[in-house]
Amino acid sequence: MAVFKCKMCGGALKPLDGINVCECEYCGTKQTLSKSRDDITANLFNRANHLRLNNDFDKAQEVYENIVHNSPDNAEAYWGIVLCKYGIEYVDDILTGKKIPTCHRTQLEPITSDVDYQSAIDFADYTSRSFYENEAEQINKIQHDILNIVRNEKTFDVFICYKETDESGIRTPDSVIANEIYYQLEQEGFKTFYAAITLEDKLGQEYEPYIFSALQSAKVMLVVGTKPEYFNSPWVKNEWNRYLKFIKSDRSRRLIPCYKDMDAYDLPEEFAHLQAQDMSKIGFMTDIIRGIKKIVSAGSSFAESDYQRPPQNIDTLLQRIEIFLNDADFGNAEEYCERVLDIDPDCPQAYFSRFLAENNCRSASELYLPEKINRFSEIYINAYGFRMESDEIYRKRMQYVMGNSMKNAAAFSQGDEKTEIIHVSEGIISLVRNNIKEKEQQALQNEQNIADEFLKKNNMEKINTRNKKRIKIIIMVSSVIFLINFFGTFFFRSSSSPVFLFLIIVILCIALIKKN
Repeated sequence: MAVFKCKMCGGALKPLDGINVCECEYCGTKQTLSKSRDDITANLFNRANHLRLNNDFDKAQEVYENIVHNSPDNAEAYWGIVLCKYGIEYVDDILTGKKIPTCHRTQLEPITSDVDYQSAIDFADYTSRSFYENEAEQINKIQHDILNIVRNEKTFDVFICYKETDESGIRTPDSVIANEIYYQLEQEGFKTFYAAITLEDKLGQEYEPYIFSALQSAKVMLVVGTKPEYFNSPWVKNEWNRYLKFIKSDRSRRLIPCYKDMDAYDLPEEFAHLQAQDMSKIGFMTDIIRGIKKIVSAGSSFAESDYQRPPQNIDTLLQRIEIFLNDADFGNAEEYCERVLDIDPDCPQAYFSRFLAENNCRSASELYLPEKINRFSEIYINAYGFRMESDEIYRKRMQYVMGNSMKNAAAFSQGDEKTEIIHVSEGIISLVRNNIKEKEQQALQNEQNIADEFLKKNNMEKINTRNKKRIKIIIMVSSVIFLINFFGTFFFRSSSSPVFLFLIIVILCIALIKKN
């Protein structure tokens, strides 16, 4: 029997059949549950919740997205994705002792405008929907309070990201190095965010406003580490991952990995395009200070050749993409789409062009070609079979079939452009639906043909077997007739007896043939 764990404390839940909300007997918190109660789904949810409870939001989100891929109408999985996006952790309220949400990943947009939140609401039943709406209201209030604090906070030049203590609670070498870097930068006049000092007069639940404010304002992030696992520890990764997203919308920012006593190739894959600094080399601090001065004082004039491509005009890149698509050079088209999205992550034209390139189409009209529709159909059938339980579920599954490029193109577009993109999407969805139904009918017809062929072959074998038996009987009877006639004539010297016997044997022969 599937066992779901509490999203707040990790205790085993005892839900009632058919009810998607239950109360944890350990922490007393009411919470929603997945409609699907099979062992595989329960294990995935428990895995995701375990990661989220440990504040490893990125890995938890991957598991929730895996659930959504297999079950596009699972409201609870969408809600899990939302909790990860906003870094929601449930802590004990000092006054009431109840579990209340705290936010570790503040977003500028309200939770109610999030596409995954809207999916959770769409697929939830009445009870679960009410729960999600109440939770979203609390989270929006928390975000509102955080952003009010952020507006009044001072800005920073540098954000030092590092791991303070190890699993035993002992201070790491990273924190010692970060402390030294902090004082060096402060002496140079840089406004530096260093958690051990900057947050020492703040309460635990108040950290997020100041972290978010510092992440949003800092022109440089130094990620300090002496072990690969320290770079990937949940809180450290949470900070540098959020900063990378800020970089996508502001190319003047810089993230500089700083490592020691480890190989540069062991740095996170996300740092592969960045110029890392070896802290054990002589002159490391001098080089860092010189680089930060260039970034802070001259904006984007810092040596771009070090590790990033200089900003380019989006309109020019979009023109190049159109040329590549017209020439069927889909590889370069995709590459230039990524360049646009590095500059403007919300560019709908880049997402739509990438969708065309991913499907080897020079224009939107080619998306309707039979071979393209057939490809979408095959992807759908391989993932979900011929099942189309409802129009709503089918459309949600088609979003995953078409991929994130089309989804984001529709989400970020506006006005006539949005109408056109949705029109293309609806055309694909409609044609694929018809194609799947045709394939289902063809599959059924093939099965029927196979069954008919089998029955026909089986009947022919029975007829052949029956005919062979009849031939054997005729031969046998003919032989007996001959012998009787011969010996009858010889012994009785009369043809009447053999003729009489012959008639009797013929009658018997006919009876045997009919029987067989």
